[in-house]
Amino acid sequence: VQLQASGGGLVQAGGSLRLSCVASGRTFSSYGMGWFRQAPGKEREFVAAISWNGISTDYSDSVKGRVTISRDNAQNTVYLQMNSLKPEDTAVYYCVASSWSTQATRGPYEYDYWGQGTLVTVSS
Repeated sequence: VQLQASGGGLVQAGGSLRLSCVASGRTFSSYGMGWFRQAPGKEREFVAAISWNGISTDYSDSVKGRVTISRDNAQNTVYLQMNSLKPEDTAVYYCVASSWSTQATRGPYEYDYWGQGTLVTVSS
């Protein structure tokens, strides 16, 4: 499975961005998917996750209420809609996929596929 993330960029505080992640492979619809991020000088952190069928989702406390994860299995794509962005949201965002977990899980070791990352910069 290859994951190609896009949609990052520079945005002012309070603005919005939608990240997309297109996955190759025929079994995308059975994978749990998620997003992690890593800010400069900080550890990688969980952002959001979604189950194989899109019914279950999970969010970190830092983004809950501002971010929505969704997926379109027909398009092999997972999305991360980010609203009310803050400067502390600045980071490289990574799309992830789990071939053994169909659920929305926040543990980084649950995911065996990682995309190349897309940079989100929020200016104050």
